Amino acid sequence: MKIFLRSYLSACLLFLISTAAFSQDTTRPTAPPTQVDTSRQTAPRSLKDSSIISPDTLVSSRKNDSILVMAKDSSQSSLKDSTRFPTKDSSHRAARSVSAGAGAQGFSGGRARGSGKQSPAIGHFYGRIVDAKTNKGMDGTSVQLLMTIFDPATQKSRDSVVRGAITPSNGDFSFENLPVLGNYRLKLTAIGYKPIDQHVAFNLKDAQSADPEQRVGAIDKDLGNIKMEIDPTSLQQVTVTADKPLIQLGIDRKVYNVEKDLSAAGGTAVDVMKNIPSLAVDIDGNVSLRNAPPTIFVDGRPTTLTLDQIPADEIESVEIITNPGARFDASGGVSGILNIVMKKNRKAGYNGAIRAGIDKRGGYNLGGNLNVKEGKFNFFGSANINHRKTISPGTTDRLTFISNPEYQLHQVDSSVNSSHFVFGRLGFDYFMDNRNTFTISGTLVHGTAKPYTNSNITQDTLYNNGYSNSSFTQRYSNTSTDFNNKSGMISYKHNFPRSGEDWTADINYTYGQTNSVNQTTSNLFDDPEGPLSSIYKQQTNSSAKNENITAQTDFTNPFTEKSKLEAGGRIAVRNISNLNNFNTIDSMGNLIYQPLLSSNYNYHDQVLAGYIQYSNTVGKFGFQLGLRAENSSYHGTNSFAENDPNNPGGLKDTVGSFSNNYPISLFPSVFLTQKLNDDQSLQLNYTRRIDRPSFLQLSPYTDYSDSLNLSRGNPNLKPQFTNSLEMSYQLNYQKNTFLASVYYKYTTDLITRYQTKEVNPLTDSIVLINTFINANSSYIGGLELIGRNNLTSWWDLTTNLNIYTSKINAGDSIPTAPASYSWFAKINTTFKLPKNLTLQITGDYTSKTVLPPGGSAGTGGGGGRGGTVSGNAQGYSLPTGGVDASLKYEFLKNKAASLTFSISDIFATRRSDVYINSQYSTQHTLRYRDPQFFRLQFNFRFGKVDVSLFKRKPKQEDPDNPQNNTDTPLTQ
Repeated sequence: MKIFLRSYLSACLLFLISTAAFSQDTTRPTAPPTQVDTSRQTAPRSLKDSSIISPDTLVSSRKNDSILVMAKDSSQSSLKDSTRFPTKDSSHRAARSVSAGAGAQGFSGGRARGSGKQSPAIGHFYGRIVDAKTNKGMDGTSVQLLMTIFDPATQKSRDSVVRGAITPSNGDFSFENLPVLGNYRLKLTAIGYKPIDQHVAFNLKDAQSADPEQRVGAIDKDLGNIKMEIDPTSLQQVTVTADKPLIQLGIDRKVYNVEKDLSAAGGTAVDVMKNIPSLAVDIDGNVSLRNAPPTIFVDGRPTTLTLDQIPADEIESVEIITNPGARFDASGGVSGILNIVMKKNRKAGYNGAIRAGIDKRGGYNLGGNLNVKEGKFNFFGSANINHRKTISPGTTDRLTFISNPEYQLHQVDSSVNSSHFVFGRLGFDYFMDNRNTFTISGTLVHGTAKPYTNSNITQDTLYNNGYSNSSFTQRYSNTSTDFNNKSGMISYKHNFPRSGEDWTADINYTYGQTNSVNQTTSNLFDDPEGPLSSIYKQQTNSSAKNENITAQTDFTNPFTEKSKLEAGGRIAVRNISNLNNFNTIDSMGNLIYQPLLSSNYNYHDQVLAGYIQYSNTVGKFGFQLGLRAENSSYHGTNSFAENDPNNPGGLKDTVGSFSNNYPISLFPSVFLTQKLNDDQSLQLNYTRRIDRPSFLQLSPYTDYSDSLNLSRGNPNLKPQFTNSLEMSYQLNYQKNTFLASVYYKYTTDLITRYQTKEVNPLTDSIVLINTFINANSSYIGGLELIGRNNLTSWWDLTTNLNIYTSKINAGDSIPTAPASYSWFAKINTTFKLPKNLTLQITGDYTSKTVLPPGGSAGTGGGGGRGGTVSGNAQGYSLPTGGVDASLKYEFLKNKAASLTFSISDIFATRRSDVYINSQYSTQHTLRYRDPQFFRLQFNFRFGKVDVSLFKRKPKQEDPDNPQNNTDTPLTQ
């Protein structure tokens, strides 16, 4: 019943927001605005009564005209009145409206030049913008219609934009419902072309003609084909300024343009994250933002993919949002959000790329993408195949003192992982008209991974009387994993006539399934130098399913150019199941099922959210106020067996359940901005956010696959809440940007790792369990400095320094690492060398750091190959760092092809060096992963801009006909 009520309330929320959106649609029938002058109301003197065209006259004058109406004014009403006139060209299509102007509606029945005369709004300008060389329509041209008005405030005449549009692929534009007495100018601008500014007017003499056709033509004026000429100087400037920088800095977010990252070519999203300022990536690919794992989204929505399952060549950019506002999901409180934006092109014609690469160990990648846009459809697709082999050696030293005797362990590991995955993405956009877009897209991922680890383990048993003995174990662990992921999205966007006003709605579905088999063989030696004593084998069969359903709607209503109201709603439902069957293997190779160590776990959670956000600017001061409300709940069941106290030696089946419900949680956000001058600004912001425990953190199943490192979730975990305060200063000078931020985050009920001792139900021995608890609180505070400098025309430099401190307060009985200051630095520099060569060098360093005190428990948090480490109240990591480099060579016409050689960890200095101290043990682990790893990547881009791609071409194309020459230079 509760689920039904929540679903009903969610549907009502989406319906109300959708209704509110449509209620703002100015294209619906409304009474045209009029201006009444109480001091003087006169009829227009320039037009006689006989010149006013009635609907009957209009119909009779066009009764033999079979041309259909195809063009409409971007701001016209849907009223059927005498102000409607058909166009003369059936090829006209509606232009995309970008600005109706401040006075667009007021002029529909307003005065002409302040004379007090009422000007009938029955005028119609239309035409087509074409290339002067090819005579083809120009897509994306900015068309503005300006009108000279009298400003009573200044007592002077000024120009005001009354209509504005961006032309579609055929170059057409159309402006209707214009005052016929206006003094107009038409301004045209397009990248790479000479601007046009010309006077246009209606022929009022013909409006008084006895000929009906002349009267109609006087106020229904075809401006014809307006030709725009290429501006070589402007085109050269565009080639330089249109080049996106590697990093774009803003006070509220940082945008990292992946196409400019040389080292990421042929890699995965993990390789991308390594070069982004503010982000630290460990050797397992786990990402931290300001010493905490962020929440990871793909195209603004949750994902079941891990970072190493997303090809870097499919990523357009990555947005780093350290303190998200009310519009964003409230999860990810301790660090923030990483939003991965996938590539999608909407250029007319076709364009794409093919790529291939090999690496140090014979791994390979092969892929390509294609985009085709014709008319109202835009198709996009891509496919990638990736195979990689990684090697990770390491050592572990641990002293365990949970009982007498104590145990000292020394373990040497050699881990190898061979992975293979296929990634496919397909979708299309349907432009129903200039204001409505419908999009469908889907992604399929299939992969396999076969990691194995060989371990040599020496264990010393230490007694109180000084006696000790040693044993030795050779352990071989092999895992075979098969994973599949599929996702789909349906989205709709409606642009209202007013610039910036839009409504969007989308539904996302993702489903992932993973099956794995882990087999471990341990050869036991009572004496390290003696013969084999025994062999122990075990096998764990696991199956996991993950399903996410998200529906979201957003509405933006700009009141003025500087103020706007945003509102939206969101429903997120997640279903997860996890089956683990633990078996021992006898000497004959038979599996013996162990119900005490097995589990069947099912989990469901849902979040209902709504938000409202208002922003405005007064002079140099701007503010944004937001409030987000979320209703969240989760429940799970765990089916397992346990010893039956009423039947010694017997077992009984048990179903455990747990749940938690938070009816309403409020998350306010405040952003204040003060612009000091044109180059400097200050911002102060505050947000409240949440991190809910993840599936693995809640799962009560104890993982016995590694008998020396047992782990289990805690179904009694509560969400953690974080209050964040941040102040930023930004300076822009010449082509340089400097950003300084001071931040402080305070978290209550922090979810953190914790080690405890329990009894193994199979062997009755005491073992250590790594689990999770809610600590009392924690804080993170720091100073972050980021600079992006264009030192010369061929040298760019981006630097990042983060100095921070953190502390966990877990309780009086739980020892935690003391607070200490740490720092993280990263440098990314790019050199444009002669002969089409580009060199990129990246270096990073992390000092001794307390292990992350908490992090995102939401989907995708951390995102690395080694799983998400939410934090540990009892440990720290020693310094680490490394240097990467990439060299890119571009060749062929328009630099369509390129070869990139990249090498990571040049000096083999990156490592994971972690100490963990608890009341039961101390442990030191040192590991490396793929030092001095190199890759060679080839990329070829192709494309042709052609607005009539699928239309029949002439059998004989005249090479001198400029219309046949539709090739354009490829741009990166």
